[in-house]
Amino acid sequence: MTAQQQHLPPILSTGTDYEPLAERFRPIFARIQAGALEREQTRSLPFEQVKWLKEAGFGAIRVPVEYGGAGASLPQLLQLLIELAEADSNLPQALRGHFAFVEDRLNAHASSPQDLWFKRFVEGELVGNAWTEVGAVKIGEVVTRVSRQGDQWVVNGTKYYSTGSIFADWIDVYAQRDDNGADVIAAVRVHQPGVKQSDDWDGFGQRTTGSGTSLFENALVEAENLIDFSTRFKYQTAFYQLVLLAVLTGAGRAAVHDITEQVRKRTRIFSTGNASAVSQDVQVQQVIGKASAQVYAAEATALRAASASQRAYESRFSQNAETEHTANIAAELESAQAQVVISDLVLRATSDLFNALGASATSTSKALDRHWRNARTAASHNPLIYKERIIGDWEINGTEPPYVWQIGGGSKQL
Repeated sequence: MTAQQQHLPPILSTGTDYEPLAERFRPIFARIQAGALEREQTRSLPFEQVKWLKEAGFGAIRVPVEYGGAGASLPQLLQLLIELAEADSNLPQALRGHFAFVEDRLNAHASSPQDLWFKRFVEGELVGNAWTEVGAVKIGEVVTRVSRQGDQWVVNGTKYYSTGSIFADWIDVYAQRDDNGADVIAAVRVHQPGVKQSDDWDGFGQRTTGSGTSLFENALVEAENLIDFSTRFKYQTAFYQLVLLAVLTGAGRAAVHDITEQVRKRTRIFSTGNASAVSQDVQVQQVIGKASAQVYAAEATALRAASASQRAYESRFSQNAETEHTANIAAELESAQAQVVISDLVLRATSDLFNALGASATSTSKALDRHWRNARTAASHNPLIYKERIIGDWEINGTEPPYVWQIGGGSKQL
C-alpha cells in the first residue's frame, strides 16, 4: 500500500547524504571518462555507457527513497550531472529529457500517485525527448498529432533534436490531439514498429548526445500515457536550462583537467617564457589558475540556481498558490541569470586555456578543442540575448518571465 493510499502526505525528494551517493557512481564516471576521447574521434554513441548508468540506478536518483530511488535534491542532481559532464559532457545532455520527465512525475505526485512511473525509473527505464519540429512550422503550431485509430491512440509526426531518445525506453513527445486540439505529452514506448530513430545531428559539438530525428508512424500510445500539457511542471524551462548549465560547467572542469595534464608533462619551452619548465612558468600557472576560478564560479552559480528550482518543486506541495507562483518566478529568473554568467565564464575558460600551451595543443589527436565546441553548442540552445532582455524586463518593469517558449517560422519568409 502506498503512502497516498494510506491518506498520508506525498513523499518528497528533499536530499540525501551527497558523498555516499556520488561514490556509487564515481567508478562509472571514471570508466566513461576513459573512453570519451575515442568516442569523440570516432563519433561513437555511448550506448554501453548509458547502460552502465541505467543498471546503477542513475536515472532514479530524484525518485523518493520510499519508492526505491535516492531521494536526491535538485542541487544534488545537478552536482552529479556536473561530475558526469566532466567525464563526458554528452551524457548529461543525453539524459536531459529523462530527468525532465522524472521531474514532471515528481510534481504530478502532488495530486495523483505515480507509483508505476517511479517503479519504471527505479528499474532503469529511461525517457527521451521529442518536442521540436522544423521546416514550415509557424510559432505555436504543432504538426505532430495524436488520433484515434480504432480502439487505440496513435502518434504521427517527425521530431528533430530528440536528444537522448535513441538510448531510451520511452519518448516524451509533444503533440496535439486531433479530437479536441489540446496540447499533450504522449509517453510513447520506443520499442515498437511505429518508432524510427536516426543519429543525424550534425552540430560541431555535443556530437554523441543522440540528438537526431525521431519519426512516428502510427506509433501506439496508451490512453493513460496521454498527459495534458497544461499540467506540466511550471519550472520546466528552468530545469532544462539547469541541465545545460551542468553540461557547460562539466565541460569547463574537463578542459582545466586535460590542459593542466598537458602542461604538467610538457617538456618544450619558449625562449620568451619565464622558467626552464612549463609547469614552473608563472604566467602559465596564472592561465590555469584563472580558468580554475572561472569554472569554480560557474559551478557555484549553477548550484545556487538549482536551489531555486528545488524550492519551486517543494512549493508545489505547499497548497499555497502565491508561494508556488513566487517560487516559479525565482526558478526561471535564477536559471536565466546563471545561464548568462556561466556561458561567458566557461566559454572564456575553454578558449583562454590554450594560452598555456603551444600550437601542438590544437592537434586533432588530442581533441582539446572539443571542450570549447561542446560548451559553445550547449550555450547556443537558448539564445542568451533574449534571456538577458527577460531578466532586464523583470528588474525594470517587474514583467513575469515566460515559462514556456517556442521556435518556428515567422510572419516574413525570405
